[in-house]
Amino acid sequence: MSSEAQRTPRASEIRRWRGYLADEQLEAAVYRDLASRRTGEEREILLALAEAEARHEAHWRDLLGDQIGPTRRGALRTRVLGFLARRFGSVFVLALAQRAESRSPYDTDSDATAAMAADERIHEEVVRGLATRGRMRLSGTFRAAVFGANDGLVSNLALVIGISASGVGTNVVLLTGIAGLLAGALSMGAGEYVSVRSQRELLESSTPDPGARTAVADLDVDANELALVYRARGMSESEADAHAAEVLQTHDLALTADPAVHAESDEHEAVGTGMSAALSSFCFFASGAIIPVLPYLFGLSGLAALVVAAVLVGLALLGTGAVVGILSGASPLKRGLRQLAIGYGAALVTYLLGLLFGTTGL
Repeated sequence: MSSEAQRTPRASEIRRWRGYLADEQLEAAVYRDLASRRTGEEREILLALAEAEARHEAHWRDLLGDQIGPTRRGALRTRVLGFLARRFGSVFVLALAQRAESRSPYDTDSDATAAMAADERIHEEVVRGLATRGRMRLSGTFRAAVFGANDGLVSNLALVIGISASGVGTNVVLLTGIAGLLAGALSMGAGEYVSVRSQRELLESSTPDPGARTAVADLDVDANELALVYRARGMSESEADAHAAEVLQTHDLALTADPAVHAESDEHEAVGTGMSAALSSFCFFASGAIIPVLPYLFGLSGLAALVVAAVLVGLALLGTGAVVGILSGASPLKRGLRQLAIGYGAALVTYLLGLLFGTTGL
């Protein structure tokens, strides 16, 4: 036992050590809960992290000795993380765990060993890797939902507030908001359709013609350009010659496609259809753009409608910003406030323009 543990610790040290002990116990439980929802390598990695937290737990137990006292609840953020892990176990929890590991106090606490501080840094990178796997698996539709809804929120709030500030009647503001919703949603849908269709067409034009494989059996073994095909696809001259010779010798048509071609085929499958992408973008944008219009649909007008619309959109922007923050491993609060500032900034600009070019007297 260290000399630190042999002396009688101060009350403030005991409180701090007990807090660290509780946090380590909770973090180990979080990793075990996450592991229970996974299989294979990811499960093994999470269980290994739980074991590492148990090592740190033992350190604080040694320092506390018979001063361990009743089990504490741990820090609020660790308890919240444990709650989410038990109920969801998703990429969001891994992203939060990554952020929690990055805030370890062991670097500046002399009672923690240098090895423990180093462990926490490595744990952050391990969790970052697991979270990155989850982010890669996360549906592109979900990302489109967040950003599409955010676009609808900001653009239609700015439009509604700008038109309202010009002094026109409530009916005009309502019609303008609905028109903005439809115009924006249709534009998003059309743009997504064109984008996806163009990507599919580009991939199709880069995919080798299956019919060309049937020509292999009729090639002149001593005079042919098969190796040039593989060189054009990126192989070195020696690799292309060897690959072409193998194909000609075996007539195995499966060999005529190199790994890069298979990768392109997989990417093509991941693109999806233009119509489904267009419909998704339309709905996501519309779901955000409808919010600034809601007060007018329910009969509010004037300043009351503007305030309610701004508050509703502000809450939605905080939500979308927080989601982006969690997924990126950044502070949800900061990302939410950033989204709020951007949205309100755009609305303020159009409001001032509405006042400047007001039509009350027209």
